[in-house]
Amino acid sequence: MTYLGYFLFLFTAVSSTSCAFSGSEKTIRSAVPPSHVIWDNLLEKHVDDEGFVNYMGFVQDSLLLNQYLETLSLNPPSTNKWTRQEQMAFWINAYNAFTVKLVADNYPVQSIKDIGPMIRIPFVSTVWDIKFIRVGREKLNLNNIEHSKLRKAFGDPRIHAAVVCASYSCPRLLNAAYTADHLDAQLDMMMRDFLADERKNRLSTSKLQLSKIFSWYNRDFVQEDINTIQQYVSQYTDVPIDPDAEIEWLEYNWSLNGIAAPGNK
Repeated sequence: MTYLGYFLFLFTAVSSTSCAFSGSEKTIRSAVPPSHVIWDNLLEKHVDDEGFVNYMGFVQDSLLLNQYLETLSLNPPSTNKWTRQEQMAFWINAYNAFTVKLVADNYPVQSIKDIGPMIRIPFVSTVWDIKFIRVGREKLNLNNIEHSKLRKAFGDPRIHAAVVCASYSCPRLLNAAYTADHLDAQLDMMMRDFLADERKNRLSTSKLQLSKIFSWYNRDFVQEDINTIQQYVSQYTDVPIDPDAEIEWLEYNWSLNGIAAPGNK
């Protein structure tokens, strides 16, 4: 190959790479939030009204699920161009969809905690620390989404009633996608729903038997003008709560929230 030929080859290769990179940059910096319609349809099809999940159905619809996840990966939220509601809806849907993906890829399992490396280091190598999620240029795990992208960024405790870690004691998985237009109403509904579910919380005036979620994330619920867990809970129930009501933490059931999981209903 002559020097001129080599130069032309090199120029073409660099130009092609630059164009591809430029296109990727354009996609990653998209100012328009992606559609959640595919996820909405999958949830309606494979999640019942109690939040139990037909994971085999998601396995069979893996092409559609992967198509949705690809859309999320190529369209990360823009903190400058997206509204707060658009960003929150994106990350809640992402957490739930990637969790379903993780279970579906390893199905059947009895618990999401069964997924992961053979040798476990507490708080280091759990299933929630597996970096299998790509959003834009970031490689993330489920903990990154829950704690950094949602809790730290937005400080809204209702998030805990919306993100679902595929377990029986979690809040139910809503069988519809979260959307910016309806997000506030959806989050209110899910917190009320979670507290009203006697499999996960049992409320009376003088005693609260609560999910350990309220203990693990106590600081999320007790902030600003909300001074106690009792005060927070009283906002989302019609049960009159005594300010000094006794609190008992219920055992957390990590069994899979699958329709066919034993003892789920």
